[in-house]
Order: sequence, then structure tokens, then C-alpha cells
Amino acid sequence: MSDTLNINRSIINKPIVSNYLWFLVMSYSIVIILSNWFAGRLISLSGDFSTGAGALIFPLAFLLSDIITEVYGYKWARVAVWCGFLFNTIFLVLGQIVILLPSPDYAIQSNEMFDSVLQTSGRIVIASILAYLIAEPVNSYIMAKTKVWFNGKYMGVRFILSTTVASFIDSNIMGTVAFYGKMPLYELFIFNVTLCFVKVFIELIITPLSTSFTRRLKDIEGSDIYDIDTNFNIFSFDTKYSEKSNKFKK
Repeated sequence: MSDTLNINRSIINKPIVSNYLWFLVMSYSIVIILSNWFAGRLISLSGDFSTGAGALIFPLAFLLSDIITEVYGYKWARVAVWCGFLFNTIFLVLGQIVILLPSPDYAIQSNEMFDSVLQTSGRIVIASILAYLIAEPVNSYIMAKTKVWFNGKYMGVRFILSTTVASFIDSNIMGTVAFYGKMPLYELFIFNVTLCFVKVFIELIITPLSTSFTRRLKDIEGSDIYDIDTNFNIFSFDTKYSEKSNKFKK
């Protein structure tokens, strides 16, 4: 009897064996760090339209999250979100520590210029973290749910839909929390709309390549996870799936 229970548990709780999953998670974390690093550099697009340089990089985070969710499931996308949060926090904390360290007399001027790059507004940091922890899980949640609803069809549409919703949430939280009261409401509205538009536009451009890559990755990994009975709690760290969740077909 106990042997039967053990066998059933091994079938129900089966870890994913992958050659590329952790590379994707690492790449996702790097993209998150880079997008925040470049966020302070504003870019003028046209007329009143401007955006942060990080908006050019951040869509890659949504893309990688979509790929991880599509191939390996929401549970691993959730791991990627927490890894990105952890490494980004470490980067920000270490940057502030470096600023506080004393400078030699001959390097005071050059260090001040370097410190100005590392310095971050507490309000912007809070806005960035809040937007990230809400938008990224929503992105993966939409990907996972729509995959089940549409039985795995319309991958490109699901990529774009999840990114559009998540970009809207991320851009409005980030822009409003970071800059409300610092710029007129009209300019804030334009900034948020531009931020969202840039992210979605980039997603539209790269969707044909990303869907082709995802299909190829499924073939290589033999993985096509459906989140049928998944606990979507962002604070859960369960990463195991039952065999019935993997509906990969050659």
C-alpha cells in the first residue's frame, strides 16, 4: 500500500528536467536589472512624447516570462519573477553602499559623476518594485489561463494580449507612483501612454520570432505545460507538475 502511494506521489509531483530553463531565468533577471539601470535615461521620441530608455529593454522581460510560462508553466515563471526581484534588489542595495564608501582625494570628482549614475530616488525604486511585482505575475497568469482556455492555440495573440495588459498595469503604476505631483497631469498621462505603447510595439515586432523560438524550444525540451490545477499564489514556491500537465506532442 505504501509503495503504491509513493509511486502515485512521484507521478503527481514530478520535477521538470531542463537544459535551458535556468538560462532563461538568468536572462530574465539580467533584463530586469538592465531595464532599471537605464530607466533614468529619458528619450525624446517626438513632440511631447518621451520615455525612459528602460522601456526599450523591459519588453524582453515580458517576452522571456511568456516563453517560460508557455514551455515550463506558471510555476517557473513565478520563480523567474522572484529571482529578478532578488537580484535587482541586491544590485540596488550594493549600489547605494558603494555611494557611501569614501573616495580618495584624487578621484573625488570622477567618483561623484559615477555616484550620480548609481543614485536612485527612493520614490522611483518603490514605484519600480511595486509595478514589477504586480505586472509580471499578471502577465504570466494571463498567459497560463488563456493557454488552457484556448487549448494551446493562438500563441502569438496570447503573447501580445498578456504583454498589453501587463504593460498597461506596469506603466501606469510606475509612472503615477514615481512622478505624480512632479509633472502636470497631462504630461504624466502622455508619459504613461507612451511608456505602454513602446513596450507593446516592441512586443508586436518580435512576436513572430518569439513564437517560432518557443515552438522550437518545446520540441527540444519535450515540454508543453498546461496550468490546469496550479496554485497561482505569487508567494508559493512549488515548481512541480503532474505528468498530465505536460501535453507535449511531437
